[in-house]
Amino acid sequence: MSKIALISVSNKDGIIDFAKNLISLDYKIISTGGTYQLLKENNIDAIEVSEHTGFPEIMDGRIKTLHPKIHAGILSRRKIDKKIIKEHSIDEIDIVVVNLYPFYSTAKDPNSSEAEIIEKIDIGGPTMLRAAAKNHEHVTTIVDPNDYDLVTKELKKNKTISKSIKKQLAIKVFSHTANYDLEISNYFNGDQFEENLLLSYEKTENLRYGENPHQTASFFKHKFSKPFGISSSILHQGKEMS
Repeated sequence: MSKIALISVSNKDGIIDFAKNLISLDYKIISTGGTYQLLKENNIDAIEVSEHTGFPEIMDGRIKTLHPKIHAGILSRRKIDKKIIKEHSIDEIDIVVVNLYPFYSTAKDPNSSEAEIIEKIDIGGPTMLRAAAKNHEHVTTIVDPNDYDLVTKELKKNKTISKSIKKQLAIKVFSHTANYDLEISNYFNGDQFEENLLLSYEKTENLRYGENPHQTASFFKHKFSKPFGISSSILHQGKEMS
């Protein structure tokens, strides 16, 4: 029996080759909207989520994957839930490939309206990612296109994904979704003081060393920082920062 991969991506870099590899490894692909259309245009066999669930995409795509057949398939504990899965004719999902609407880049664009920014708050994507990461004992979850090669090589070599890699990918998911929510919170809070201080920084470079030469260090920049100060400076001469 074929295993199932669910693919729903905003960033489509590398997804065609990855999907082709999954098909060659006897995976059945379920996909959503734009991703489904892209796969079909590239002659990749896929089933649209609405066909899989028997429920159409509604509200201009706001409701696509929020369905028990999707989330039970992701959250199924293979032995414990076997009876209920069979009772409700639910197909277990083995790989979840999701990346999120580009909220940050939309919010940073001065030409974006608040309505456009709000539409980039992803609901179904984080829900699927967190469900798959929670159930990483049974499900492989991929949020970063850079991990497609890792998963492909592992599947070709071992026909399965090791527990350590599943956990590694799950950790990346929880970090990613936490940061995504922070970006949304920071945008709406603006310069107001919050009840809880939530900080979201991205690494911009590795430094030569830390406080002392034997220590390592990196430089992080606040994602919504103004274009002033050291974080926006340009090195014109001399050594890299330490």
